[in-house]
Amino acid sequence: MHRGDGLWLMHQRPVGKHHAGLWEFPGGKVEAHEIPRESLVRELEEELGITCRSSDCAPAGFADGGTAVSGQALVILLYTLRLWEGEPRSLEGGAVGWFTPIEALALPKPPLDVMLAERLFQNLE
Repeated sequence: MHRGDGLWLMHQRPVGKHHAGLWEFPGGKVEAHEIPRESLVRELEEELGITCRSSDCAPAGFADGGTAVSGQALVILLYTLRLWEGEPRSLEGGAVGWFTPIEALALPKPPLDVMLAERLFQNLE
């Protein structure tokens, strides 16, 4: 998610979760009955209390490698979002913050979010 002033939203993983305290792009797991954009819309409402349309989620890249806590292969799809309703707030613990690309790159992140941030911001600096 990014605002017109050039700031990007990052979410800090809550205590007790895998990668607790690290910053990531908001989102989550795709359920068996969902397509990725539908999942993102649902996750943003559950995690941040905002609503958006799946048609406003624009594909921006992906990262793969490593395994999830369950032991399954991990692939993260990244979408950008410029339009939503509501003020993002952390509903599941952790924190949310708005950052410049340089600030977001400097945040401690899980490995795949490091890859996503580097790819996303390589042409924005």
